[in-house]
Amino acid sequence: MRNRYNKILVTVFLIFTVTGIVSCKKYLDKAPNSDIETAEVFKNFRNFQGFTEELYNCIPLVSASEYHNNWNFGEDEYWEIGETRLMANAVDQGDYWGWNTRYYSWFKTGGNPQTDERFQKGNLWGLSWYAIRKANVGIANLDLMQDATAEEKNLIAGQLYFFRGWFHFMLMQYWGGLPYIDTALPSDETVAVQRLGYRETADKAAFDFQKAAELLPVNWDETTAGRQTLGNNNFRTNKIMALAYLGKNYLWAASPLMNKELTGSTSYDTEYAKKAADAFTQALQIIESTNRYELATFSQYTQLFYTHNQNGRLPGLKEAIFVENLTQSNGRWRWNQVNDYRPTTINASGIKVYPTANYVDYYGMANGLPLPADVSQSDPESGYDSEYPWRDRDPRFYHDIIIDGERCVSRAGSVASNEFRQYASLFTGGFYRTNDPAKAVVTGYMNSKFTNKLMNDHDGFMENNIFVLSFMRLADVYLMYAEATAVGYGSPQSRVGSYTLTAVEAVNKIRQRAGVDPVNEKFLSSTNAFMSEVRRERAVELAFEGHRFVDLRRWLLLTEHPYNVKKAVHFDRGMPNEQVYADPRNARVLNFRQTVVVERKLEQKHYWFPFLRSDVTMYEGFQQNPGW
Repeated sequence: MRNRYNKILVTVFLIFTVTGIVSCKKYLDKAPNSDIETAEVFKNFRNFQGFTEELYNCIPLVSASEYHNNWNFGEDEYWEIGETRLMANAVDQGDYWGWNTRYYSWFKTGGNPQTDERFQKGNLWGLSWYAIRKANVGIANLDLMQDATAEEKNLIAGQLYFFRGWFHFMLMQYWGGLPYIDTALPSDETVAVQRLGYRETADKAAFDFQKAAELLPVNWDETTAGRQTLGNNNFRTNKIMALAYLGKNYLWAASPLMNKELTGSTSYDTEYAKKAADAFTQALQIIESTNRYELATFSQYTQLFYTHNQNGRLPGLKEAIFVENLTQSNGRWRWNQVNDYRPTTINASGIKVYPTANYVDYYGMANGLPLPADVSQSDPESGYDSEYPWRDRDPRFYHDIIIDGERCVSRAGSVASNEFRQYASLFTGGFYRTNDPAKAVVTGYMNSKFTNKLMNDHDGFMENNIFVLSFMRLADVYLMYAEATAVGYGSPQSRVGSYTLTAVEAVNKIRQRAGVDPVNEKFLSSTNAFMSEVRRERAVELAFEGHRFVDLRRWLLLTEHPYNVKKAVHFDRGMPNEQVYADPRNARVLNFRQTVVVERKLEQKHYWFPFLRSDVTMYEGFQQNPGW
């Protein structure tokens, strides 16, 4: 049974009520003569778990922390013209200060972890430092937990170490090396903790993830303590999570951006890549031997991202490993993010966002081959035909992307009565592209990965949607294993120890699920050739899930052409409308071409976010990132 986070919160509330501890922060603020002694807070598992549980509520909410939000900052999405409240717009302009100044940003400071209101959860910066302090307070008081079994002590310690590493890692991805806070610092004075380099910070996080992996179980439901919340433990930290994040932490540290900081080399650090591959191997061996996590079938693919009319059931199935905050998950997607993915002729409200044409091109052919660099030209080798550009494509293309001629409105009525409203009119001059120009489908494609293709104000598809963004799912782990193993151990055919899966077989495992042919032999002659397909596979499988911006940065590609442009597709219909509507995947088009709608003028400084000036001026050892 899936973990219902709201049920956990109810349980936690009862725990706090029973023990008399309203919150960590309020407890820490109490006067010395308070009626609650420190020993009482940490004396047994029930009390200590009540203290620890708040760390789960500090996990940031990315997808709907406000009425709208944005989390894809690579070349993957194009938000409507002139919408300056979005962090995505700030990144396009090179204004990275926007992480804390733009209204719609899940990084910004502020917020209050004591409330379950989703508007307080888009706060990676503030919630992370709050949670790190809380984890350190807990670790400092582990010895006070006397009335507990060895299992209970391990569960508490494992969670605290995991979250201390995880929150540091989440910050490192965007700001780089940090002052790694691994002790409970005084709350009433400024303590000068030296900022570390990225590799040093990663080593500290690795210690915490490794410690957590040693202490945590594979499945809480199979522990004595976990049976008290049987069936509601799915998202509690466990050994697999710790090992998977240990591997991710090492792979990021091995990546070109991070390796360049330490060595000046723009290649991978093979030793850290091996460490990553080893950690992923441990995680995957446990997964495959226990079935704790499983890849969903492609018939279930939609349910990895959202559910519709399923009585509040959370998406993710057994593939989601670690997810965003679940606060108000039963209603937050309706108001109003779900409206953003369709033009005003379908959904009147919303800040509009559409996939870029160049990102859609990463979805190759069903035979596993990529599209040509110039999609206006046919490619006999792959079978791509520029007059039939949507024929025989990767099945994930049809799942994730709405193309010209697809039906977008199900019921008859004022909208459906006009065929150019009922069916996606995405050709040059089409209604979706000309009506209400500021919010029109500028790029020529729409997103259906997170919403039903049929979605209209009057169709019922906007209601009863539950969307949860996964920070990590099993497909991601296989792809990270492939990357780390290939660059660490030398080839696409490499494997780690006794583990049977090679790097290329891990990629093919994800492709096979979708019905895509394996990586072509032409990409298996070298690691460099193979990495081009690994990067493309990550772009397709993890599309719009918030990974692309970090990937482009760590690969040192963010500032490079063609990754610095966003494009739109243009074409004319080459057959009668009724034929297009009958079979849009096989529709003929004419004059198929692309144009640049945004070219980002990004520099080397844009590989890292700037720290707030108020932070870097606190003491001498807290340096600002270069260029800011």
